[in-house]
Amino acid sequence: MTTASMEMAILQVIDYMHERLDQDLTTDDLARTARFSKFHFSRMFREVTGVSPGRFLSALRIQEAKRLLVGTGRSVADISAQVGYSSVGTFSSRFKECVGLSPSRFRELDGDFSGLSVQLSRTGASGTAQSFSVHGRIVLPGDRPLGQVFIGLFPSPIPQGSPVQCTIMDGPGPFELRDVGPGTWYLMAASVPYGSPSVLAGRGRGGPENLSVGRYGPLVVRPGVLLMPADVVLRPVSPLDPPVLIAVPGSRAEPLSVAVRRRHASAAGL
Repeated sequence: MTTASMEMAILQVIDYMHERLDQDLTTDDLARTARFSKFHFSRMFREVTGVSPGRFLSALRIQEAKRLLVGTGRSVADISAQVGYSSVGTFSSRFKECVGLSPSRFRELDGDFSGLSVQLSRTGASGTAQSFSVHGRIVLPGDRPLGQVFIGLFPSPIPQGSPVQCTIMDGPGPFELRDVGPGTWYLMAASVPYGSPSVLAGRGRGGPENLSVGRYGPLVVRPGVLLMPADVVLRPVSPLDPPVLIAVPGSRAEPLSVAVRRRHASAAGL
Protein backbone atom coordinates (compact mmCIF):
# COMPACT_ATOMS: atom_id res chain seq x y z
CA MET A 1 0.00 0.00 0.00
CA THR A 2 1.07 3.58 -0.58
CA THR A 3 1.48 5.96 2.33
CA ALA A 4 -1.56 7.92 1.18
CA SER A 5 -3.79 4.84 1.04
CA MET A 6 -2.58 3.71 4.47
CA GLU A 7 -3.36 7.10 5.96
CA MET A 8 -6.79 7.09 4.32
CA ALA A 9 -7.58 3.70 5.84
CA ILE A 10 -6.41 4.82 9.29
CA LEU A 11 -8.43 8.04 9.04
CA GLN A 12 -11.54 5.95 8.39
CA VAL A 13 -10.80 3.91 11.51
CA ILE A 14 -10.25 7.06 13.58
CA ASP A 15 -13.61 8.41 12.37
CA TYR A 16 -15.13 5.05 13.38
CA MET A 17 -13.57 5.46 16.84
CA HIS A 18 -14.96 8.99 17.21
CA GLU A 19 -18.46 7.84 16.38
CA ARG A 20 -18.39 4.96 18.88
CA LEU A 21 -16.50 6.23 21.91
CA ASP A 22 -19.23 4.91 24.17
CA GLN A 23 -18.87 1.36 22.83
CA ASP A 24 -16.52 -1.44 23.86
CA LEU A 25 -14.43 -1.52 20.69
CA THR A 26 -11.85 -4.24 20.17
CA THR A 27 -8.86 -4.37 17.84
CA ASP A 28 -10.79 -6.97 15.83
CA ASP A 29 -13.65 -4.47 15.36
CA LEU A 30 -11.25 -1.79 14.16
CA ALA A 31 -9.37 -4.17 11.86
CA ARG A 32 -12.64 -5.21 10.21
CA THR A 33 -13.43 -1.55 9.59
CA ALA A 34 -10.09 -1.13 7.83
CA ARG A 35 -10.58 -4.49 6.05
CA PHE A 36 -7.24 -5.85 7.17
CA SER A 37 -6.12 -8.72 9.35
CA LYS A 38 -5.73 -7.86 13.01
CA PHE A 39 -1.94 -8.21 12.86
CA HIS A 40 -1.50 -6.17 9.69
CA PHE A 41 -3.91 -3.49 10.90
CA SER A 42 -2.16 -3.06 14.27
CA ARG A 43 1.23 -2.76 12.60
CA MET A 44 -0.07 -0.29 10.03
CA PHE A 45 -1.88 1.82 12.64
CA ARG A 46 1.26 2.11 14.76
CA GLU A 47 3.34 2.97 11.69
CA VAL A 48 0.99 5.83 10.74
CA THR A 49 0.16 7.28 14.17
CA GLY A 50 3.09 6.17 16.33
CA VAL A 51 0.88 4.39 18.88
CA SER A 52 -1.28 1.28 19.09
CA PRO A 53 -5.01 1.42 18.20
CA GLY A 54 -5.95 0.81 21.83
CA ARG A 55 -3.85 3.67 23.17
CA PHE A 56 -5.13 6.02 20.47
CA LEU A 57 -8.73 5.11 21.31
CA SER A 58 -8.11 5.62 25.02
CA ALA A 59 -6.65 9.06 24.31
CA LEU A 60 -9.63 9.98 22.13
CA ARG A 61 -11.97 9.12 25.02
CA ILE A 62 -10.15 11.52 27.35
CA GLN A 63 -9.98 14.17 24.61
CA GLU A 64 -13.74 13.97 24.13
CA ALA A 65 -14.30 14.06 27.89
CA LYS A 66 -12.32 17.32 28.04
CA ARG A 67 -14.54 18.81 25.34
CA LEU A 68 -17.74 17.72 27.08
CA LEU A 69 -16.59 18.99 30.48
CA VAL A 70 -16.12 22.56 29.24
CA GLY A 71 -18.71 22.57 26.47
CA THR A 72 -21.74 21.02 28.19
CA GLY A 73 -23.42 20.95 31.57
CA ARG A 74 -23.58 17.17 31.72
CA SER A 75 -22.55 15.47 34.92
CA VAL A 76 -19.20 13.76 35.26
CA ALA A 77 -21.04 10.43 35.54
CA ASP A 78 -22.90 11.03 32.26
CA ILE A 79 -19.70 12.08 30.51
CA SER A 80 -17.79 9.05 31.76
CA ALA A 81 -20.48 6.77 30.30
CA GLN A 82 -20.57 8.72 27.03
CA VAL A 83 -16.84 8.13 26.49
CA GLY A 84 -16.98 4.43 27.27
CA TYR A 85 -16.31 4.08 31.01
CA SER A 86 -18.59 1.91 33.10
CA SER A 87 -17.09 3.24 36.35
CA VAL A 88 -16.96 6.93 37.26
CA GLY A 89 -14.09 6.21 39.64
CA THR A 90 -12.03 4.56 36.92
CA PHE A 91 -12.78 7.42 34.54
CA SER A 92 -11.82 10.08 37.09
CA SER A 93 -8.56 8.33 37.95
CA ARG A 94 -7.65 7.91 34.29
CA PHE A 95 -8.56 11.50 33.50
CA LYS A 96 -6.39 12.87 36.29
CA GLU A 97 -3.52 10.60 35.28
CA CYS A 98 -3.64 11.87 31.70
CA VAL A 99 -4.56 15.53 32.12
CA GLY A 100 -3.11 16.34 35.52
CA LEU A 101 -6.40 17.46 37.12
CA SER A 102 -9.61 15.79 38.19
CA PRO A 103 -12.59 16.18 35.82
CA SER A 104 -14.36 18.52 38.25
CA ARG A 105 -11.28 20.72 38.68
CA PHE A 106 -10.74 20.78 34.93
CA ARG A 107 -14.34 22.00 34.51
CA GLU A 108 -13.88 24.67 37.18
CA LEU A 109 -10.91 26.05 35.24
CA ASP A 110 -12.82 25.81 31.94
CA GLY A 111 -9.92 23.79 30.57
CA ASP A 112 -7.50 26.70 31.03
CA PHE A 113 -4.22 25.84 32.75
CA SER A 114 -2.96 29.44 32.61
CA GLY A 115 -2.56 29.84 36.34
CA LEU A 116 -1.13 26.40 37.02
CA SER A 117 2.42 25.09 36.90
CA VAL A 118 3.38 21.67 35.61
CA GLN A 119 4.93 19.34 38.13
CA LEU A 120 7.91 17.51 36.69
CA SER A 121 7.63 13.74 36.81
CA ARG A 122 9.67 11.88 39.37
CA THR A 123 10.99 9.89 36.46
CA GLY A 124 13.24 12.86 35.71
CA ALA A 125 16.84 12.86 36.79
CA SER A 126 16.59 15.39 39.60
CA GLY A 127 18.24 13.78 42.59
CA THR A 128 19.59 10.83 40.60
CA ALA A 129 23.24 9.93 40.23
CA GLN A 130 23.24 10.35 36.45
CA SER A 131 21.60 13.03 34.38
CA PHE A 132 21.81 14.05 30.75
CA SER A 133 20.89 16.93 28.49
CA VAL A 134 18.54 16.84 25.51
CA HIS A 135 19.04 19.68 23.07
CA GLY A 136 17.96 20.68 19.60
CA ARG A 137 16.19 23.38 17.64
CA ILE A 138 12.52 24.17 17.09
CA VAL A 139 11.71 25.36 13.57
CA LEU A 140 8.44 27.14 12.78
CA PRO A 141 7.74 27.44 9.01
CA GLY A 142 6.96 30.91 7.73
CA ASP A 143 3.33 30.05 6.98
CA ARG A 144 2.63 29.23 10.65
CA PRO A 145 1.78 32.00 13.17
CA LEU A 146 4.48 32.93 15.66
CA GLY A 147 3.94 32.20 19.33
CA GLN A 148 5.28 30.67 22.50
CA VAL A 149 6.63 27.15 22.18
CA PHE A 150 6.04 24.50 24.82
CA ILE A 151 8.55 21.64 24.82
CA GLY A 152 7.97 18.56 26.94
CA LEU A 153 9.65 15.21 27.33
CA PHE A 154 7.30 12.30 28.02
CA PRO A 155 7.64 8.55 28.65
CA SER A 156 4.92 7.88 26.05
CA PRO A 157 4.29 8.98 22.44
CA ILE A 158 1.01 10.46 23.72
CA PRO A 159 1.64 13.72 25.60
CA GLN A 160 -0.15 13.08 28.87
CA GLY A 161 0.41 13.53 32.56
CA SER A 162 3.46 15.34 33.86
CA PRO A 163 6.42 15.75 31.52
CA VAL A 164 9.79 14.41 32.59
CA GLN A 165 11.22 17.82 31.75
CA CYS A 166 9.70 20.83 30.06
CA THR A 167 10.20 24.45 29.17
CA ILE A 168 8.44 27.31 27.42
CA MET A 169 10.30 29.48 24.92
CA ASP A 170 9.21 32.86 23.57
CA GLY A 171 9.45 31.50 20.03
CA PRO A 172 11.25 28.96 17.86
CA GLY A 173 15.00 28.45 18.20
CA PRO A 174 17.52 26.35 20.13
CA PHE A 175 16.51 24.62 23.36
CA GLU A 176 18.04 22.45 26.04
CA LEU A 177 16.36 20.21 28.60
CA ARG A 178 18.70 19.40 31.46
CA ASP A 179 18.54 16.84 34.26
CA VAL A 180 17.03 14.10 32.08
CA GLY A 181 17.40 10.65 33.55
CA PRO A 182 18.21 7.43 31.67
CA GLY A 183 15.26 5.99 29.78
CA THR A 184 13.34 6.09 26.53
CA TRP A 185 11.57 9.40 26.06
CA TYR A 186 9.40 11.17 23.49
CA LEU A 187 9.67 14.90 22.83
CA MET A 188 6.60 16.95 21.98
CA ALA A 189 6.64 20.62 20.96
CA ALA A 190 3.54 22.78 20.54
CA SER A 191 3.10 26.43 19.69
CA VAL A 192 0.12 28.74 20.13
CA PRO A 193 0.09 32.19 18.45
CA TYR A 194 0.81 35.23 20.57
CA GLY A 195 -2.35 36.67 22.08
CA SER A 196 -4.18 33.33 22.01
CA PRO A 197 -5.71 31.82 25.14
CA SER A 198 -4.62 28.45 26.39
CA VAL A 199 -5.45 25.74 23.87
CA LEU A 200 -7.82 22.99 24.93
CA ALA A 201 -6.88 20.09 22.69
CA GLY A 202 -10.08 18.27 21.81
CA ARG A 203 -12.46 21.03 20.78
CA GLY A 204 -12.31 19.59 17.26
CA ARG A 205 -11.22 16.32 15.76
CA GLY A 206 -8.11 17.76 14.18
CA GLY A 207 -7.42 20.22 16.98
CA PRO A 208 -7.41 24.02 16.80
CA GLU A 209 -6.28 25.35 13.42
CA ASN A 210 -3.75 27.71 14.99
CA LEU A 211 -2.00 24.99 16.99
CA SER A 212 1.38 23.92 15.59
CA VAL A 213 2.91 20.66 16.81
CA GLY A 214 5.98 18.53 16.28
CA ARG A 215 7.38 15.32 17.73
CA TYR A 216 10.72 13.58 18.04
CA GLY A 217 11.49 10.14 19.37
CA PRO A 218 12.02 7.72 20.74
CA LEU A 219 15.05 9.26 22.43
CA VAL A 220 17.18 6.63 24.15
CA VAL A 221 19.05 8.27 27.00
CA ARG A 222 21.68 6.16 28.71
CA PRO A 223 25.42 6.20 29.41
CA GLY A 224 27.56 5.64 26.34
CA VAL A 225 24.84 6.60 23.84
CA LEU A 226 25.51 9.76 21.83
CA LEU A 227 22.43 11.97 21.80
CA MET A 228 21.92 13.63 18.45
CA PRO A 229 20.18 17.03 18.32
CA ALA A 230 16.40 16.66 18.61
CA ASP A 231 15.46 19.09 15.84
CA VAL A 232 11.70 19.52 15.39
CA VAL A 233 9.83 21.25 12.56
CA LEU A 234 6.39 22.38 13.72
CA ARG A 235 3.35 21.81 11.50
CA PRO A 236 -0.45 22.02 11.73
CA VAL A 237 -1.99 19.40 13.98
CA SER A 238 -3.48 16.44 12.07
CA PRO A 239 -6.30 13.96 12.87
CA LEU A 240 -3.59 11.29 12.63
CA ASP A 241 -1.71 12.83 15.58
CA PRO A 242 -2.32 11.21 18.96
CA PRO A 243 -4.40 13.68 21.01
CA VAL A 244 -2.53 16.16 23.20
CA LEU A 245 -4.06 15.39 26.59
CA ILE A 246 -2.29 18.06 28.59
CA ALA A 247 -3.38 21.68 28.08
CA VAL A 248 -0.94 23.73 26.03
CA PRO A 249 -0.58 27.24 27.46
CA GLY A 250 -1.13 30.28 25.27
CA SER A 251 0.85 33.49 25.24
CA ARG A 252 -1.55 35.20 27.64
CA ALA A 253 -0.84 32.49 30.16
CA GLU A 254 1.68 32.54 32.95
CA PRO A 255 4.46 30.05 32.10
CA LEU A 256 4.06 26.48 33.30
CA SER A 257 6.77 27.20 35.82
CA VAL A 258 8.62 30.50 35.89
CA ALA A 259 11.62 28.89 37.54
CA VAL A 260 11.73 26.07 34.99
CA ARG A 261 11.43 28.51 32.14
CA ARG A 262 14.20 30.77 33.40
CA ARG A 263 16.52 27.84 34.04
CA HIS A 264 16.08 26.30 30.61
CA ALA A 265 15.99 29.59 28.72
CA SER A 266 19.30 30.51 30.30
CA ALA A 267 20.76 27.12 29.43
CA ALA A 268 19.69 27.50 25.81
CA GLY A 269 21.16 30.99 25.58
CA LEU A 270 17.80 32.63 24.89
